Amino acid sequence: MQKAKPNISKAAFWDVNFEEIDFDKHTRDVINRILMNGKLSDWVEMNKYYGIEKIKEEIVQMRYLSDLALNFCSFYYDIPKEEFRCYKLSKGEIKLEIQN
Repeated sequence: MQKAKPNISKAAFWDVNFEEIDFDKHTRDVINRILMNGKLSDWVEMNKYYGIEKIKEEIVQMRYLSDLALNFCSFYYDIPKEEFRCYKLSKGEIKLEIQN
């Protein structure tokens, strides 16, 4: 049995067909959009739907979070900023390889 979609607003998903979003297949993208452009109620619903541990697994792997989102996530989820991929990228600790 498939779980019901989270009850979130369409605000963070303005550029895609909201009805076609697969919330389980595109977990990281959904979480990122909610953190960057969602409402507080979306964030609460996201925590209920995915659970704290799954969110923590995903956010530390994100390539980009705004400074506000990064600081909030670091504080709320009790994860040092240095463990976030986006923080390491911004400090030049991780080099991206460009494929030709």
